[in-house]
Amino acid sequence: MSALIEAQGIHTHYGASHILRGVDFTVYKGQTIGLMGRNGMGKTTLLKSLMGIVRPSGGKVHVKGRDMTGAPTFEIARQGIAYVPEGRGIFGNLSVKENLMMSAREGTQGQREWTYDRVLETFPRLAERLNHGGQQLSGGEQQMLTIGRALMTNPDLLILDEATEGLAPLIAREIWRICGLIRESGISSVIVDKNWKHVTQITDRNVILVKGEVVFEGSSEQLHTQPELLEQYLGV
Repeated sequence: MSALIEAQGIHTHYGASHILRGVDFTVYKGQTIGLMGRNGMGKTTLLKSLMGIVRPSGGKVHVKGRDMTGAPTFEIARQGIAYVPEGRGIFGNLSVKENLMMSAREGTQGQREWTYDRVLETFPRLAERLNHGGQQLSGGEQQMLTIGRALMTNPDLLILDEATEGLAPLIAREIWRICGLIRESGISSVIVDKNWKHVTQITDRNVILVKGEVVFEGSSEQLHTQPELLEQYLGV
């Protein structure tokens, strides 16, 4: 399998704080990866290091075989990598329609599977609120909008940080349904979420971080057979 992103020996600092400590992390084409760990373990820092938002202090990040360590985020995005950040990052002064249309483009191979109409079919709540400003949406609707906006770029890989944090159970179930549809569509994804039971239902491989180091990497089946790891590292 070809790697979409391959990080080797990543170290990342925030000032004097050493956050990531030699992390290896690879996402292959067609894979869905769960990235898990308690708060403050380095998950978001790893995603930001992959996306060029934070420059690693050591190690390499390759995107589709090309060394893009610390490259500008827009250059990494142009390689077909879509990032849905924690906090969503929608444009509150734009309408739902404008948020979606401004990101519409073909993918790196000319693919246009995720069109405006398909996104609205997938997220019927958004279709009902096309003229609402981003700031007028509920938290769940904002999450749907930011995922829909990312899909409008027809990415090869979608990175979703804190997929269902703070969302009502009914809305969270809808987000998990969408994650399943994304997987079925053939788009690779990295999903960060505290609900390991939902994450492992749709992932091929899972990575657990503890204090900036990988302490587990394996399939959902392997993780389920080691409840002591779930108790020790995820606090279930």
